[in-house]
Amino acid sequence: MDLEERLAVFIDYENLALGAREHLGGMQFDFGPIADALAVRGRVVARRAYADWSYFDEDRRMLTRHQVELIEMTQRMGASRKNAADIKMVVDAIEMAFERDYISTFVMCTGDSDFSPLVHKLRELNKRVIGVGVEKSTSRLLPAACDEFLFYDRLEGVEVPDDDLGAPAPKRGTRSRRPAAAPERAAAQKAPTTSRRTKAAEAVAEAVAETPAPDAVVEPEAKPATRRRKKAEPAPAPVDVAPEAEIDASEQEEEAPASSDAPMEVRVAQTLADLQSSTSGPVTASALKRTLLRKDATFSESDYGFRTFGEFLRFLADRGFVELATGPSAGDPEVSLPEQGNTDSAFVLLRTVVQESKGSAALSGLKNAVRKKRPDFSEKALGFRGFLQFAKAAEAAGAVTLAWDDDADDYLVTA
Repeated sequence: MDLEERLAVFIDYENLALGAREHLGGMQFDFGPIADALAVRGRVVARRAYADWSYFDEDRRMLTRHQVELIEMTQRMGASRKNAADIKMVVDAIEMAFERDYISTFVMCTGDSDFSPLVHKLRELNKRVIGVGVEKSTSRLLPAACDEFLFYDRLEGVEVPDDDLGAPAPKRGTRSRRPAAAPERAAAQKAPTTSRRTKAAEAVAEAVAETPAPDAVVEPEAKPATRRRKKAEPAPAPVDVAPEAEIDASEQEEEAPASSDAPMEVRVAQTLADLQSSTSGPVTASALKRTLLRKDATFSESDYGFRTFGEFLRFLADRGFVELATGPSAGDPEVSLPEQGNTDSAFVLLRTVVQESKGSAALSGLKNAVRKKRPDFSEKALGFRGFLQFAKAAEAAGAVTLAWDDDADDYLVTA
């Protein structure tokens, strides 16, 4: 634990939020993918975001769920709001560099080249600097000054809207409809809030029903199904009182965990892939669990029906999701992902999934189907900006065929 990196995150929120809206098809900025990317690089001990929050009132709740401290930079007469936020962020970073020696890495979330002198000074003080910014709104001078730079739109979990990748425009004279992914998000917002552990337990239970489980595995659904049943069932709202219903929904959203609803094997595979790419040595089970806890402090293998984390990993290894090898100490094996080949094998995987779906499938749900066969699948790791771009590359390679379906308002993939 003493060798872990300690990270301090400073967010120029106006730069990131406006950059995402202007250059990523109007999408709203989400701190979650950044938090997941930093979790594999060390322990985050401070998170601060700087802005005049009267301009970003809707974003406050999202940042609060990720434990980000909001630094208010109120507009004053005769003062520049932008410069005030930048100067305050620089002063706080330098102060923290001198007063907290245990912080080894500073994460500057901005694409503004005005922060280049700060980056140079932090490196002079023997601090490692990681930059984060939206690709099209990031100055070319800033990435070169950092030890590492992460483009927000390339991070796992950032789904760039299809319109930004050249999806067909709606016909003239017709009402424009939402992209394929929008109905899923709308349905998720309208659906009652369900406990993440209950969802994951049900996913593992389905997997156990398909394949024989180890003798030591406890029935996964028994424990989570009774732990948060009251929280998973929303209270019935009065029929004639709409404002109270909205308040109840907002309270449930506030209490809902910020982690993804993806099945646990997918979360493990993605975290393991990030660790393998960011570290030079082998990944042990203890390091993997530490990183999972950074992403979700409530994680516990017992919530999925397993007594120990090693037992959970053996269950995943039996299903071919991970591979285990003898580690540096007893009870702490090395964990790795199975060989997944190159881009061509990913195209073959996509074609196989489409063929198993009776020869055709809608693009919107195809990525989840691919991840059921390979949980560590990531089109971004293969160099593609989004899943639509990956599917178009597969079409160019002759693996599948894409056609726009007006009735389904989605691409239809055939093989």
